[in-house]
Amino acid sequence: MSQDGYIAGTCNLGEGEISRRRMVAAIGFVLSLSAFTAFVTTSAARETRFAIFIPLLVMTIGWVQSRKKFCLAYGLTGTFNFGKMGQISRVANPADRAADRRTALVIFGQSALYAAALTMLVVALPL
Repeated sequence: MSQDGYIAGTCNLGEGEISRRRMVAAIGFVLSLSAFTAFVTTSAARETRFAIFIPLLVMTIGWVQSRKKFCLAYGLTGTFNFGKMGQISRVANPADRAADRRTALVIFGQSALYAAALTMLVVALPL
């Protein structure tokens, strides 16, 4: 497969893969909203509300990946995809793989911080 569109540490996803990440973000949003609704209707304890971190993390990872056009998992495994869904290609250059790993870790950290901030808001709410 050609590397059209691949930019080390910057872009490793084509349009089909970006749409998939948007879907992951939407699923995470629905799960987060469902959890929040359950917390409100049951007057959940503050400690219980920390559980919303997981669906919020799913949402934020999907959202950040779609915005950056970069897949965290592909970055960690040294792959990319600009073709049909599921047809991934390997990154040949070790320096490019290292740049991709760094970007993947930044995306995870950024997503975790967003999810943690949103979790703290949910926990702080007086239900």
